[in-house]
Amino acid sequence: MKYFLVGVIVAVVGLVISYITLGSDQTYVIPGGIGIFFIVISLLFSGLMVNGDKMRANFATESDVDRRERTQTAVRAGLIGLPNILLAGFLYFY
Repeated sequence: MKYFLVGVIVAVVGLVISYITLGSDQTYVIPGGIGIFFIVISLLFSGLMVNGDKMRANFATESDVDRRERTQTAVRAGLIGLPNILLAGFLYFY
């Protein structure tokens, strides 16, 4: 929950910066970019962007502690990126 709150704060700060620099018609740009960045980081750490053989090899060679750390990093990055993506989508379609 803490990381979701950090994502909300980052989204609001990105919204304000985007509104000041780009104007009211493109306020979704900076929160959307931040959201995409954190979602891509989440995908990279979760291992979803590799094929099955690489995923199996990574699973076999890493320890439980490393796997838990990698999964936590992926979830945390996703929780930071989610409010940014939601805000950018809302602003784009509103």
